[in-house]
Amino acid sequence: MADLSVNICGIDFKNPVIPASGVFGYGREYEEFFPLEKLGGIATKGTTLNRRTGNLSPRIAETPSGMLNSVGLQNPGIDHFINKELPYLLEKNTVILANIAGSTPEECVQVAEKLENTDVHMIELNISCPNVKQGGAAFGTSCEMASEVVSKVRKATTKPLVVKLSPNVTSITNIAKAVEDSGADAVSLINTLLGMRIDINTRRPVLRNNVGGMSGRAVFPIAVRMVWQVANAVKIPVIGMGGIASGKDAIEIMMAGASAVQVGAVLFTDPYAPVRIAEEINDFLDSKNISSVRDIIGTVKPW
Repeated sequence: MADLSVNICGIDFKNPVIPASGVFGYGREYEEFFPLEKLGGIATKGTTLNRRTGNLSPRIAETPSGMLNSVGLQNPGIDHFINKELPYLLEKNTVILANIAGSTPEECVQVAEKLENTDVHMIELNISCPNVKQGGAAFGTSCEMASEVVSKVRKATTKPLVVKLSPNVTSITNIAKAVEDSGADAVSLINTLLGMRIDINTRRPVLRNNVGGMSGRAVFPIAVRMVWQVANAVKIPVIGMGGIASGKDAIEIMMAGASAVQVGAVLFTDPYAPVRIAEEINDFLDSKNISSVRDIIGTVKPW
């Protein structure tokens, strides 16, 4: 067995595989398949200050080698999470990343403040949400807005702060450097790419929200490219995600510079994927006589 442990922001992960926010809920359903302690960590469902019912259906649709979603951050709110879900998760002997979001910087701050007095291990701030104060543009689409929300959340918590980056930008490296300068301890990327499909019989978009976030196998090369670019632009750790479906995928994106990986869309077709991917990483390392997964991080050799 190779050593699969990694350390991110001073937090030890037993392996680098983390179910991504939005696909794993709070882990209760998946515990029917495997013990949650087998996971390196869990990124919880995106949590907001108040309960959200999400967008109207249809809000999920298949695409070639992927899927679109416009669920709309449906969640029970931060108080419910702290009182009902977090105690359960903290019993599972794995790292808990509380994914948070808000419609204004102030809402994000309030959520972070509530988590400050809990035992959650890390906070993952989703900056792909529309900022209602700035006409609905996502926080993560400009350096100025990204810096503002990260700076304010940074002041609200002493927890390790991971900032989840949107790929729907001109330069993801500029955004990454901006959040690093504003106090982010790590970044995770990529969030979903904005996409759309149309039913040619009804001439209506297949999603009620018209557009949605695309994830799945088709986005993997984009994720690898962006992780590589960001890892070479910042000094803080990078958590890679986007279309990862196998141990080979995980190794590839770690070679690009990721210290850990998050897996998402693959869980809809293979609920065992996170455990399988960790095992496949180990098999690869053993086959190459590599003693630690840390030895492959950022080892790509560009031409």
